[in-house]
Amino acid sequence: METTDNVTGLTGDAAASTTPEWSAELATVLTGAAELARAAIAEFSGDETVGDYLGVGYEDPSSGTHRFLAELPGYQGWQWAVVVAGYPGADHATVSEVVLVPGPTALLAPQWVPWDQRVQPGDLSPGDLLAPLPDDPRLVPGFLASGDPQVDETAAEIGLGRRRVMSAWGRTEAAQRWHDGDYGPRAQMSQSTKRVCRDCGFFLPLAGSLGALFGVCGNELSADGHVVDFEYGCGAHSDTPAPAGGGSPMYDPYDDGVLDVSEQPAEPR
Repeated sequence: METTDNVTGLTGDAAASTTPEWSAELATVLTGAAELARAAIAEFSGDETVGDYLGVGYEDPSSGTHRFLAELPGYQGWQWAVVVAGYPGADHATVSEVVLVPGPTALLAPQWVPWDQRVQPGDLSPGDLLAPLPDDPRLVPGFLASGDPQVDETAAEIGLGRRRVMSAWGRTEAAQRWHDGDYGPRAQMSQSTKRVCRDCGFFLPLAGSLGALFGVCGNELSADGHVVDFEYGCGAHSDTPAPAGGGSPMYDPYDDGVLDVSEQPAEPR
């Protein structure tokens, strides 16, 4: 019964005839070309750059790849790969290419990351320019409603606007970041006190919808100038009571001037 290969569309006999056959004689020739491969590396890079022989591998019946440890400064763990080829009936192999490839223990550079993913908070320095992406989801055109009623109404009343404003998605992302950050309710400082920012005299609420959850600290001895969560707190709250007493222990002063000083008696001879 005749069958058809689903991928190539060839019949069973035709598909079988196109399958490469491995020649034992050619495999012997390719395997025995290790010294030819070593000589090719020496000609390409110098004899001192070739290390121990690591073995041979095959990708197809007519070629093999001999590998040697590379002895090159800065390329620890790298390997020389020399591809040799031949044809059925050939009595010798020929060198196709010589390349340097990383081995299992090779020191490699980190995987490349696009610049817009490499930039982290705090990387911006004086004089740097950092433009937002053209399709930045945090921004929307300024002539569209931002989704914040207080902002939109005020902008319409005074006739002012910006080319781009923060989108609802961008504000939500910022709010979550502030809530989870160093000035949110789960910060170590906040966990160490029962007083929170929402009823602190140094708390300056933000305008717009974010003002329902966040403000800026105006206490120079605390989180001065930082956006803080309503539920953030610290020991410098405006309602923190003063310590009891005058600040000095209630004990009589110690005067070492009333002590009698005597010379040490001489030791008997």
